[in-house]
Amino acid sequence: LGRSDRSYGSEDLNELEVNGNWTPQEKALHEARLKAKAKRRLRKSSSRDSTRESLSDSVSGEPTADPHSPKGKTAVNDRKSRTGKGRGLPKKGGAGGKGVWGAAGMVYEVEELDANDPNYDESGDTVYATVVPELDERELEKTINPIVQEYFEHGDTKEVEMLLKELNLGHHKYEFSSLAVSLSLEGKASHRELTSRLLSDLSGKVLSESDMSRAFDKMLKELPDLILDTPEAPQMLGQFIARAIADHAIPMSFLDCYKGKVDCDHARAALDRASVLLSMKREIMRLDNVWGVGGGQRPVKHLIKEMNLLLKEYLVSGVLSEAERCLRDLEVPHFHHELVYEAVVMVLESTGDAALQMMVKLLKIFWKTGLITLDQMNRGFQRVYDELPEISLDVPHAHSIMETFVDLCYQEQVITKQLRDSCPTRGRKRFVSEGDGGLVKS
Repeated sequence: LGRSDRSYGSEDLNELEVNGNWTPQEKALHEARLKAKAKRRLRKSSSRDSTRESLSDSVSGEPTADPHSPKGKTAVNDRKSRTGKGRGLPKKGGAGGKGVWGAAGMVYEVEELDANDPNYDESGDTVYATVVPELDERELEKTINPIVQEYFEHGDTKEVEMLLKELNLGHHKYEFSSLAVSLSLEGKASHRELTSRLLSDLSGKVLSESDMSRAFDKMLKELPDLILDTPEAPQMLGQFIARAIADHAIPMSFLDCYKGKVDCDHARAALDRASVLLSMKREIMRLDNVWGVGGGQRPVKHLIKEMNLLLKEYLVSGVLSEAERCLRDLEVPHFHHELVYEAVVMVLESTGDAALQMMVKLLKIFWKTGLITLDQMNRGFQRVYDELPEISLDVPHAHSIMETFVDLCYQEQVITKQLRDSCPTRGRKRFVSEGDGGLVKS
C-alpha cells in the first residue's frame, strides 16, 4: 500500500476504535505498532543530538577521533559503561579483571578449610613421613637372622639398634629376643655372651621389660623342641634368664611368677638353674662370667691360667676328649702356641716319664685333629728353645729332657725334622778324668 493507503488504514482503525468493534487480535497489533513508532522517534532524536555535538566540536577546532585509526578503537575496549547508567568509573574500582589480585591495601582473611569440600586438600595440616610396612612372622625371621649373624661377627650393639629402629616390628617386637637367643644356643659360648650384652644394651631403648619377659616365656614353652638340636638348652636358657635379671633387662619378679605353676620338666630345670645362679651371685650386680669371656676379649693372664688348668686336669684324668673340648671352648686358635709352650715346660719341670708320654700323646691328638697348626706348634717349641738357658737354672737336666722329648715328638710325627734339629744342646761337656784319653762322660 502507498502512503495514502497507510493513512487510510490508520483512519479506519481509529474509526473502529471509536466504534469499539476491535477484535483482540487487532487490538494487540495496534499496540505493537504504536510501540515501534515511539522507538523510531527516540532513535531519530538521539542521532540528531549527536550530529549537532560533532558539528559544534568541529566548529570549535577540536580534532575528532578517526574511527578507523587504532586510537579510535579505544572507545570500544573502554571499561566505562556504554549504557549511560554508570558514573564512568572503572569496574570494581580497578580491582577486577583477569590477573588482578585486588585493590591496593585489601587484606584477605584466612579462609577456613572445609573437609566436605570436594577440592579439600590436607597438605596444610598434614606432616608426611615414610611409612614402613609392618613385618609379618615369616618376613621377621628372614630379616632378623642376618642381622644377628652379622652381629656375631662385628659385636657392635649400636649398629643392631640402628637397624632395628629402621624396621617396623609391630607387635612381633618381642620375637627378636627369642630369635637371637635361639641362634646363640646353636653357636659358641662367645655368641651367647654377645647375645646377653645385646639384650642388655637394647633394654629400655628398643625392647622393654615386657618384651624381654614375653620372649623368655615363649622360649620356656619351646624348650621341648629346642633340646632336640641343643640338649643343654634348659641350662643355657637358665643362664640367659639369670644374666638378664642381673642386667636389669627383666624384673626380679620374673622367676616368682612361675613358682608352682610349671609342669614341663625342662622349663623347671631352666628356672632352677637361673635361681641357683642368682643366689650364688647375690652380691655381684652383673653375672659377667656366666658364659666366660669371649676368646679374643680375655686377658692374656687369664688365658694362660686356663691353659695351665687344662693341662693339669689332663695329667690327672688322662681324658683327651675333655682336654680337647676345653681348648675349643677357649676360642683362641691364634693363642694355641701358649698351650704348646706350657705343655713342654710342664714336661721339663715334671719328674718321671709319665708326664712326658702323656704330653706327647696330647700334642699328637691336637696335631692330627688340626686343633694346633704347624705354625702354632713351631712357635711354641721355639719359645721354649729361646728360654731354655733360663729354665736350666731351675731345672738342671732341662737340656737332656728336652732332647728326649723332641726326639719322641719327631718319632710320633708331631714336629718336623727342621724343628728337631734346631733344638739347642748343652754347650759344655764334662770329661771323666784327665787320664782317660779324652773320653766324654756318657
